[in-house]
Amino acid sequence: MTEIFDLAVRWVHVVAGIMWVGNSLLFNWLDRSLEPPQSDSQSKKPVGRIWLLHSGGFYYVEKTLLEGERLPRVVHWFKWQAYTTWLSGVALLIVVYYLGGRAVMSDGSISHSAAAMIGAGAILGGWALYEITQRFIAPHAPTAAGLIWFGAFIALSIWLTQVLNGRAAFLHVGALMGTIMAGNVFWTIVPSQRELVASVENGRSGLSAVSARAKRVSIHNNYFTFPVIALMVSNHFSGIYSSRYNWALLLVILAGGALIRHILNIRWTFAVWKPALAGAIAATLMLLWLGMNLGGSRAAASQSISSGPVTFEDARHVIDRRCAVCHSERPTDVTFGPAPAGVLFDTRAQIEARADRIRERAFVTRTMPPANKTHITDAEREILGRWAASK
Repeated sequence: MTEIFDLAVRWVHVVAGIMWVGNSLLFNWLDRSLEPPQSDSQSKKPVGRIWLLHSGGFYYVEKTLLEGERLPRVVHWFKWQAYTTWLSGVALLIVVYYLGGRAVMSDGSISHSAAAMIGAGAILGGWALYEITQRFIAPHAPTAAGLIWFGAFIALSIWLTQVLNGRAAFLHVGALMGTIMAGNVFWTIVPSQRELVASVENGRSGLSAVSARAKRVSIHNNYFTFPVIALMVSNHFSGIYSSRYNWALLLVILAGGALIRHILNIRWTFAVWKPALAGAIAATLMLLWLGMNLGGSRAAASQSISSGPVTFEDARHVIDRRCAVCHSERPTDVTFGPAPAGVLFDTRAQIEARADRIRERAFVTRTMPPANKTHITDAEREILGRWAASK
């Protein structure tokens, strides 16, 4: 039943996230693409307008603050995508990480409950600091507010990679950013929109200051989108989150994603945005590659493998003791559900087909077993690495 719930919540989370991010990118594009009105003769003065072509039809979009106009009978709001994404994300954190230990959060140096408290506390504490700086410091000193929060955010992110395992740390930094984004919608954007609607209903023009406040945090969300998406899928890339320098790779993902988003945001006024975008992508990928390959584990692995071949029976003995407890048709440990990722080690053919993956996860990155749950030794990892290298 847990597996079904996990699937359903992930499905909702991904679909809602696509809708939320898609809306954010679309409206940001609209704001930067709107053409100014050609004439002021109309009673209604639009901020800008644009023609669109999609799905076999023409669409006319106009942005206005409804100066002197009545509020339309039907106004469509965009908020439930954000709320649904955040609520389903919290449900996933609880089901996958906090309850039942279906995903290991530390290397064993602290208890699972302590790791869960650290992860949840980091999310709440990081969000609270963001709200404090934005509400009480940013109105008077926006630069200082930005420096305080970004400095604290970077320090918190690095700290999480030291107390949690890399996979959990990356995901919790992404969850923190997602919480800030959803909080911006709930605490600032939607209340500002309600204030805007109330001002029009009372016969006043739309308040530009209210509109600007909502747009400011909306831009923050816009810059968060690319890093958050990368962190949400980072659990598939053990070479990154398990690197000795995973804290630096985390910062590369954050900075690279935000920089790429910035270049796309200014491309209307930045003549050389295409080569700049290509350079930013190349630099981000190169730094990730360097961090993965200079972490020390791969170099050590390549040196130790040269000590000679290992038989399949030697490797099979290790796999039966340390891996097959989960990766089997009849696992003796069902903490992570039946055969995680569908990987089975019941037959020789199944094991040999995964030789490269066994070497990568058990010997090079050492991310399997999770948090060394089955207490595999360095000598046993060496056996698996040498056997896989001989295939």
